[in-house]
Amino acid sequence: MLGWISRKIRGSAPTAYLTHPDCARHQMGAHHPESPDRLAAIQDRLIAAGIWDLLWHVEAPRISHESLALLHPPAYIEALERLSPQQGIVHLDPDTAMSPHTLDAAFRAAGAVVKATELVLEGRAQNAFCAVRPPGHHAESRRAMGFCFLNNLGLGVVHALKQGLERVAVADFDVHHGNGTEELFHDNPRVLMVSTFQHPFYPYCGSPPLGPNMHNVPLPAGSRSEEFRAAVEREWLPALDEFRPQMLFISAGFDAHREDEMASLGLVEDDYAWVTSQLLDVAERHGEGRVVSVLEGGYALSALGRSATAHIRVLAGL
Repeated sequence: MLGWISRKIRGSAPTAYLTHPDCARHQMGAHHPESPDRLAAIQDRLIAAGIWDLLWHVEAPRISHESLALLHPPAYIEALERLSPQQGIVHLDPDTAMSPHTLDAAFRAAGAVVKATELVLEGRAQNAFCAVRPPGHHAESRRAMGFCFLNNLGLGVVHALKQGLERVAVADFDVHHGNGTEELFHDNPRVLMVSTFQHPFYPYCGSPPLGPNMHNVPLPAGSRSEEFRAAVEREWLPALDEFRPQMLFISAGFDAHREDEMASLGLVEDDYAWVTSQLLDVAERHGEGRVVSVLEGGYALSALGRSATAHIRVLAGL
């Protein structure tokens, strides 16, 4: 609690909230859980909680092909552009599909994270939440999967490194392991990743980790608040404090909530508020409070709205 108070008293810059209408135009078919309703659920809950008007609303720009090339080879982006349909839906795998507006949404989602990174590095925002879709943490450098096409958070990380930061950390509490983020950074000593995820579960990796800078903590099905918080305190926080990140990125997936039928963990809103506070304290100690959070999973709409609001409430110091 003292960390929240100190941030408030210091009169820090606002929390930026980045999104774009294009992110709601991406469709993967009727009844697909990764739906435009997810963004509406978050907005509606923020409005109901009286938080919406307290955020700095920033329109997400399209990411440039130059920025994309820092992480995704041009041939991969060209392949996505060739596959993009004029009408209907094209499946890249059984779970991941493109409609005519998918690439517009993906370019805005990635652009949001790059823009958020710039705003935070410039001191114009203390931290930021990117309410975007499609999500990104399963996207590998040359492969779309798990509802993801571009690794949105990863593009923010490489942008921060390009701006001169020496140490950047990623924290991922989505119920699914962020295999794409791990694939991209497991051999990069300037990046540390800490994560929790249900295991064994899609994408059936993460244990063992790919590199010494990957602190992956698999949780068995049925794990609840106690197990999650113990993992954060035992594994995440010591690794983060030893690494001393100059900026922290969060893969904010809310599908480990007990109401989310996509998986079998049992977190609640208070857990998301608690872990956010812990991560902000790390950022205060080592990175001038610089945090960019990016929406990943979360498919039970009411739980998603409540959980994201709890997360954003702490980011904003409210």
